[in-house]
Amino acid sequence: MQELDQVQINFDSDNLWVLNIALAVVMFGVALGITIDDFKSLFRKPKLVLVGILSQFVLLPLVTFLFIYLVNPQPSIALGMMMVAACPGGNISNFMTHLANGNTALSVSLTAFSTLIAVFMTPFNFQFYGNLYEPTSQLLALVSLSPYELIKLVLLILGIPLLVGMLIRHRFERIAVKISKALKPLSILVFVAIVVIAFTNNLDVFNNYIHHVLVLGISHNVLAILLGLLVAKGFGLSFKNQKTLAIETGIQNSGLGLLLIFTFFDGLGGMAIIAAFWGIWHIVSGLILAFYWSLKTNKQESLA
Repeated sequence: MQELDQVQINFDSDNLWVLNIALAVVMFGVALGITIDDFKSLFRKPKLVLVGILSQFVLLPLVTFLFIYLVNPQPSIALGMMMVAACPGGNISNFMTHLANGNTALSVSLTAFSTLIAVFMTPFNFQFYGNLYEPTSQLLALVSLSPYELIKLVLLILGIPLLVGMLIRHRFERIAVKISKALKPLSILVFVAIVVIAFTNNLDVFNNYIHHVLVLGISHNVLAILLGLLVAKGFGLSFKNQKTLAIETGIQNSGLGLLLIFTFFDGLGGMAIIAAFWGIWHIVSGLILAFYWSLKTNKQESLA
């Protein structure tokens, strides 16, 4: 089992640059669909903001740490789980929330806000919990990860495209909306391309080790969804908002996680495999959940 901590997932440096640019373009496309009013609407309902931040950036990393402590996975897998938990929500959550008849406006607003604060919270949570757990702290010591370099990359991939995109949306709204619609499908295509390239170059590694992360990845994702649902319910939010928080907490930007893993950890086996699997699985689980809630809502409306 220790062998997986020493396996590297090969990812060509040229592909890594393409991935950097592609993710920045994706975030730019997301930002084109965000307005200042999205943030204003959140501050008009501060409870929703606080519950969303609590669920995604405070409790999810904490619960992930406790889950890791309980099941004691291989250090590289544990570090990959911490990376995924530290990332902001994925923008595909907006589509899933709409499909589930959740609060789409809240989903868009929380995705925007979480992306903004992820510039600082993603590096902080990853470093904090990674160093708190002894097996992963040893891996971090070997890599000599620079917090400054981590923040700089997250800022380049998330922060700058977000600010530039919002500025263009504010100045040229009609053009921004058209570009945003065209770029939306790119987010899914980019992640699929990342996984396909990684799988193609490392088919033997994935075949040999995927069973180590299968149950862990599914369990971690289900835990994240339940966490969002229960936190929202505990704070007395409506069922519509409970669904939204569940999806926002359970759908993570694993594409960003993979980029950070390939950049700073040279595609460390357990990290890359768990992040790649999470990215595939959370689309499956999110769509299943959204379809279920959609059918349930339609049935209730037809009986009303």
